[in-house]
Amino acid sequence: MPMRVDGLTLQNFRSYREQSVTFDPDCNVIFGENAEGKTNLLEAITYLSCGRSPRARRDQELISFGADDTRITGNVFSRERDFKMEIDLGRGKRRKMRVNGVPAKNAAALSEVFSTVFFCPDDLYLIRDGAAARRKFLDTALCLLRPKYAAALGEYNRAYEHKTRILRDSEERPDLLKTLPDFNEQLIRWGAVLIHYRAQYTQRLAEYAAANHQECSGGKETLQIRYQTISTVKDPPAETAELAKQLRTHMEAHFQAELASRLCLSGPHKDDLLVTINGQDAKAFSSQGQTRTAALSMKLAEREILKNAVGEYPVLLLDDVLSELDPKRQEFVLNRIAGGQVFITCCEDDRLPQMLGGKVLHVKHGTIG
Repeated sequence: MPMRVDGLTLQNFRSYREQSVTFDPDCNVIFGENAEGKTNLLEAITYLSCGRSPRARRDQELISFGADDTRITGNVFSRERDFKMEIDLGRGKRRKMRVNGVPAKNAAALSEVFSTVFFCPDDLYLIRDGAAARRKFLDTALCLLRPKYAAALGEYNRAYEHKTRILRDSEERPDLLKTLPDFNEQLIRWGAVLIHYRAQYTQRLAEYAAANHQECSGGKETLQIRYQTISTVKDPPAETAELAKQLRTHMEAHFQAELASRLCLSGPHKDDLLVTINGQDAKAFSSQGQTRTAALSMKLAEREILKNAVGEYPVLLLDDVLSELDPKRQEFVLNRIAGGQVFITCCEDDRLPQMLGGKVLHVKHGTIG
């Protein structure tokens, strides 16, 4: 049986003060006017699965206005058993996470219980956006798949922030440069891990997304996705020891340029995905319909990769995506979402509740009816 969320209780989460709700194991259609709390519900489910919000930069943003803390409680079925998951967030407090009453060390402990794929209208611009959007796509997917990747990403980001501050302040505080070699070594060590996993994931992503895109385009278009990292790395899926050597070579070559610009110029924080359709750069030359099809193909590929990795379909969360698509692409998505639990948000006058069946939930003024 696929993993699913059977019930959710929210206390002081965004627009929800006190709310408990149960869900259908297959399809849940959440409808209502804009700004009533539909996306907040999907955000809570996503947070429960990975300890991160797809929208907020800081956890404090999830706490209702005027409240000091929030709690998310979910009843989840996964790996052929039931789990109770609880997360407490407070202003000025460390967050607390529990799985069946046992404290969870980190967010990876949540991802090991169940997984979600969150898809929102912004993702339809994945191809046209800058490289940061595609790196975020990779990072989000890999953090769910590989706990080692999530840990390495956290360490890399901390070292990157330290190095950035050192370079920025080096003119006024040249003594800080003495600490730079230590942070460079951390960036090399953890950067090699990021490149290794990103390259391997991109290989699978390219395969699944290409098949999706070809089907959605009626066989008229060929989608290709290639991982781009620093120039000295010739074989990105190589072992991390070899990648570390190549990262070190690149960093040493750019040392003077980094001092002059006071910017961190070398490392996988500048990675990107090169996406082409029929051999042309999709970002520069493809139509809006083509880039949306490519983005759809990538997000649905993410779901398939997760399913193959854990043996169950992840919970799919579609936040007002279908209303942004033409009928052909709507049909493509709806044909692809069978097999696992799905949550779909839509506006008040949408036809989806009649089309899809399952459980229909009406959200109004932060209350689910």
